[in-house]
Amino acid sequence: MARRLFDEVRERGYPGGERVVKRYVQRLREAFPQDDPPRKAPSVRDLTSWITRHPDRLDDDQAQQLMQILARCPALHRTAEHVRAFAALMNDRRGRDLGQWMERVQADDVPALHGFVTGLGQDLDAVVACHSLRYSSGAVEGHTKSR
Repeated sequence: MARRLFDEVRERGYPGGERVVKRYVQRLREAFPQDDPPRKAPSVRDLTSWITRHPDRLDDDQAQQLMQILARCPALHRTAEHVRAFAALMNDRRGRDLGQWMERVQADDVPALHGFVTGLGQDLDAVVACHSLRYSSGAVEGHTKSR
C-alpha cells in the first residue's frame, strides 16, 4: 500500500523519498488499527448453504452475515423463512401441514418458490404420505423393474 501511495504522490510532484511515505503509512496503521480485516463477500453458494442449514449449525460469523444480508433484502428474508418452515415440516414429519405451507408461499410474493410449490402440488398425496407416515418405500423407490 505504501509503495502505491508513493507512486501516486510522486506523479503529483512529491519531491520526498519512498521511506518517508512508508513511515507515514506505518504511523497511520498504528493509529487506526483494523479490528476486523475486510472479509470476502459471501458467494451465492455460501448464502444458499446458510439459508438451508439449521440455524444452530451456523457459526457466529455466518449467522451475523446472513442476518445482515436478509435485513437488506426483504424478498430474500421471506424466502429464507419459507425454506426454513419447509425444512421444519419435513424434519418433524408434518406432511399434513404441507398444504397450508404451500398456500402461504403462493400468497406471498416469492416467485423463486412458486415453481417448487407447483411441482409439489403435482404429487401432493405422495409427498404428504412420505412425510407423515412412519414407514417409507424410499429404499426401493426407482428399483422396480417392468416385465
